[in-house]
Amino acid sequence: MNTTLARLNDAVNRHDPEALAALFAPDYRSEQPVHPERGFGGSDQVAANWRQMFGGVPDLTAELLGDAFDAGTSWSEWRWHGSHVDGRPFLMRGVILMGVGEDGLIHWARLYMEPVEQGGVGIEDAVRGLSGSPE
Repeated sequence: MNTTLARLNDAVNRHDPEALAALFAPDYRSEQPVHPERGFGGSDQVAANWRQMFGGVPDLTAELLGDAFDAGTSWSEWRWHGSHVDGRPFLMRGVILMGVGEDGLIHWARLYMEPVEQGGVGIEDAVRGLSGSPE
């Protein structure tokens, strides 16, 4: 496992937003390609985002399921889970691509993290809906 990812996973599981922010370059750039309006910049915003997450999901746990690192780019698969303060389950899974500099800091990321669907449709209905095919 990449050292930066190990430190990231540890900081999330310790619920330490300042330690998290310290892993990101001051000019860090975050993108969520499936949700373009969620992009932001800066390590201060990283800390603010995680403070809110830890407040809303007090038992949040991150699991790094797998990772690969090549030429400064990290590819990682994650599972984040816990319970919201009102007891509702919290479960997200996905992939995050990160640019890690020689300084060990994360300079950019593209997040493909999504809530895990509960009680969704099967593959036939999903393909029918995605393709726009009639019933």
